Amino acid sequence: MTMTPLAHAHPTDLGLCPERTQRLMDVLRREVASGRLPGAVAMVARRGKIGLFEAVGQQDPGTGTPMKTDSIFRIYSMTKPLVSVAVMMLVERGQLLLSDLVSRWMPEYANQQVATARGLEPVRQAATVQDLLRHTAGLTYEFLGDSAVQHQYGAVNIASRERTNAEFSQTLASLPLQFQPGTVWAYSRATDVLGRLVEVVSGQGLGAFLQTEILGPLGMVDTGFAVPPEQQHRIAEPFSHDPDGGVRREMLEPRQVPAMEAGGGGLMSTAMDYTRFLQCLRNRGELDGVRLLGPHTVDYMTADHLGGMPSDGTLLPPGHGFGLGFAVRTHLGLSPVPGSVGLYYWGGIAGTTFFVDPALDLYAMLMVQAPNQRDYYRPLFRDLVYAALM
Repeated sequence: MTMTPLAHAHPTDLGLCPERTQRLMDVLRREVASGRLPGAVAMVARRGKIGLFEAVGQQDPGTGTPMKTDSIFRIYSMTKPLVSVAVMMLVERGQLLLSDLVSRWMPEYANQQVATARGLEPVRQAATVQDLLRHTAGLTYEFLGDSAVQHQYGAVNIASRERTNAEFSQTLASLPLQFQPGTVWAYSRATDVLGRLVEVVSGQGLGAFLQTEILGPLGMVDTGFAVPPEQQHRIAEPFSHDPDGGVRREMLEPRQVPAMEAGGGGLMSTAMDYTRFLQCLRNRGELDGVRLLGPHTVDYMTADHLGGMPSDGTLLPPGHGFGLGFAVRTHLGLSPVPGSVGLYYWGGIAGTTFFVDPALDLYAMLMVQAPNQRDYYRPLFRDLVYAALM
């Protein structure tokens, strides 16, 4: 099956100022020259066409290999939207309800308990599939704090890639919850659980399901849970030492095939592969005659599903809610970065980030491997993209 390449156009034809579009690349070049950013691939598309697609800096600062537009990145949590789409495909096929209790499909989640200051308490309202999709299932991430539950996640090495998804699910389910389900938004290992849910409902491994149903049909030829030997020369690497003097984060090893195909953060991908996925979302579920989801389902996933529910931590900025796999902008102001109401986005812990702004028919992505600098480069990129609009 031959894939139609995505269309490119001059920035002016897309309502982007050429000088300001180029300024975005000049700023990234400045960051590379300063020694703070190894390299980057930037992509900006509007009206369904790509107006900017460029690489800058080094793919591997250790060897001096230049960054290329087809370099392969650890996308970490940008895996989550793909797995959320997989879940919604099963919903559309009538194989699953969002209101299903998680324990209907994975009995290990029955009779869960919540850790409180007074000890363990029973769950008042058991988590549903919708709770997993919107991070309201009471779970957490071990690296987001030092609560008793987060210490228990660490003690069992819940991040291990040596367990299968089934073994991971059993281990996680044996630990107490940090919150009562349905009461607080807390970024968590919920999407890893969704990865196991896809396996249980579909009868396929998560990687096989993604390949058959999403990656293959969309022409995402370089996306997977490991990078095959013949493509390993394309892997983008971070600096060996943090340029700001921080503690270097251990990164996933893309050359190893993991036992766990982590739905929350295990994929490797390229800028063009993920652009094809974003173009499918921009088209409300379809690309090149391949429809993954109905248009209404995409609208539903990218609506706010929190309704003002409190959030734990600072990951969700002011003026934002969360949909089914994406953060969703609910107010024009409040947030320290620009964007329209209805914009949806997410990123990965190594620094990769994307957003889709349906109101402006705009989407963009920055691919970097600079984990400790991600909270600087994401808003910087967003500011520069919006500045380029005419």
